[in-house]
Amino acid sequence: MTTANTAAASTNVATDATEALENSASAMANIATNTIETIEAAESRRFSSRFPLNSSFIFTFGALGGMLFGFDTGIISGASPLIESDFGLSVSQTGFITSSVLIGSCAGALSIGALSDKFGRKKLLIVSAILFLIGSGMCATATGFLMMVAARIILGLAVGAASALTPAYLAELAPKERRGSLSTLFQLMITFGILLAYASNLGFLGHNLLGARDWRWMLGSALVPAALLLIGGIMLPESPRYLVNKGDERNAFKVLTLIRKDVDQAQVQLELDEIKAVAAQDTKGGVRELFRIARPALVAAIGIMLFQQLVGINSVIYFLPQVFIKGFGFPEADAIWVSVGIGVVNFVSTIVATMIMDKFPRKGMLIFGSIVMTVSLAILAVMNFVGDVAVLAVPTMILIAFYILGFAVSWGPIAWVLIGEIFPLSVRGIGSSFGSAANWLGNFIVSQFFLVLLDAFGNNVGGPFAIFGVFAALSIPFVLRFVPETKGKSLEEIEQEISRH
Repeated sequence: MTTANTAAASTNVATDATEALENSASAMANIATNTIETIEAAESRRFSSRFPLNSSFIFTFGALGGMLFGFDTGIISGASPLIESDFGLSVSQTGFITSSVLIGSCAGALSIGALSDKFGRKKLLIVSAILFLIGSGMCATATGFLMMVAARIILGLAVGAASALTPAYLAELAPKERRGSLSTLFQLMITFGILLAYASNLGFLGHNLLGARDWRWMLGSALVPAALLLIGGIMLPESPRYLVNKGDERNAFKVLTLIRKDVDQAQVQLELDEIKAVAAQDTKGGVRELFRIARPALVAAIGIMLFQQLVGINSVIYFLPQVFIKGFGFPEADAIWVSVGIGVVNFVSTIVATMIMDKFPRKGMLIFGSIVMTVSLAILAVMNFVGDVAVLAVPTMILIAFYILGFAVSWGPIAWVLIGEIFPLSVRGIGSSFGSAANWLGNFIVSQFFLVLLDAFGNNVGGPFAIFGVFAALSIPFVLRFVPETKGKSLEEIEQEISRH
């Protein structure tokens, strides 16, 4: 294909996608508005769940947005070649189906913060679950390129919203002594979702059940966790800090009592008084207030989220099979199993992070992870540039596993923990949105340019991983200079400390 034809194809893809986005945007706005109004009407009639919820249920279901985040990240890698063949798509169209979710993710992450500060975390989690259901259903039943792009954009809105909402929601519910480990549930759910996606890809591959193609079952399987998130969202309590900020101290006390069953009511009242004291000092939330009262937190959040992606983690999640197919000549089935193995390392390492998160300083763990990633990537790059590629596949796998280990016990979970901790209450939703949007921007950069870099270095994995190693090294001085230490502090203490800078 000539350069002119390629440019024309890309223009057509962008035009078609823009039309799909415009058509779906108004529909999504109506759905979100109607859903919030329905929930508010139900609450005004005092319709509420009377289930004997415990804290384990609350935090597990509260983190389910992370599982859907991970599931969508992993599922498209196995489904996209099948979709391309079935629909007769060009390479540029297939690429846009994969990356179109990032358009919705940025929009969802940026818009959900202000909405959650206005309507509450619980209501918007329910809206996110509904978007997941709609997007997953449309993906499974898509009849062509435009419908698939529209479905992926809707999924992106849900993923972006969940990535901004969930860290703030978990941080606002968790006690300060366990906030790190409980907030890490979000990243744990992401890695679990990726594993489930790999299992779904392997399980449905080649099985056209009930006359439907295998890729439709792969994409449609997301309906199950999406339904769980919807059920959980209906049953979950609202954030007590949001309730205090809206003047509903009575229900805030009830929620705190529900999730602090290991302390007496006097201590619950003390926590509520601390929340009220800080909330009374807060100004009305908004972008102007975010830049005025939370600039240090904003710089830290955006930097943390950009570095989390620029160290290259999603190049492994999205493209590891292609690395071993193109770089080492692996058969496709073997390359997929390498991804499954790395996914297991990622999941197990995140479990370890959950167990140790509140035992070590956040900054210390970030620096430890940066050092492990920098050393692993540097050795990997040098080895692949000067060694015999034919015998380096296994050593490369081992070094990638160490790199994943360094990421999964530090930057993977802690970045999400921190963006839920460091913003003042009045702008926590919108601040988390900016941080999440930065994460999706970094994700877009990595996903768009990794294969280009791999090709530029003659399919030698040492090239792109050397670049990621540089960003891993640069993350160390950033953490030392801009990231606040939050371990063992209440959200109100963190807010007061940051406001003094």
